[in-house]
Amino acid sequence: MSTPRSVQAALRALSGSQFFAGVALRAMVFDLKQVHAYLTDPGLRAQARARVSDQIRDDTRVVVAHSLGSVVAYEVLCARPGHRVRALVTIGSPLGIPNLILHRLQPPPLTLGGPPRGVWPGDAELMWTNLADEGDVVALAKDLRPAFGEQVRCAVVHNGARAHDASAYLTDPFCGRAVAEGLA
Repeated sequence: MSTPRSVQAALRALSGSQFFAGVALRAMVFDLKQVHAYLTDPGLRAQARARVSDQIRDDTRVVVAHSLGSVVAYEVLCARPGHRVRALVTIGSPLGIPNLILHRLQPPPLTLGGPPRGVWPGDAELMWTNLADEGDVVALAKDLRPAFGEQVRCAVVHNGARAHDASAYLTDPFCGRAVAEGLA
């Protein structure tokens, strides 16, 4: 289901405020309840990270992650320096939401005299592509570059009425190209 731009704008404004971050998180709980549980339950977080980490082997070149999976995959890749993943493709990702998600990531974002900047989840060769639908409320921050750097390739796609649906993202040509580039 697509969420109106005005509602997303209000949620973005709330998520940028330390005071209202909890209020915004509760307002988004319908779509983000799993992300909230992951970020606030250390046991659940450890379990999820272990399951994803077990699937990334030395020959893994591409990781495609949707929604909460993008948060887990990001943290797993950050925790595995020297991994050989060449492409991270995040779809419908909440990673760029300040205060609600970004500030709770492990490792925490760096604050070197400017806005918080998430740690890059690999070496300089890693290609990170982020796809977000205009109506996807979970992917509230459509452009991850302010949070993670200019090297993130971001595209807004159109999934129709299925704004957050993984299959709609996976069948988008941008997603296919990003996967193909990681395998090349």
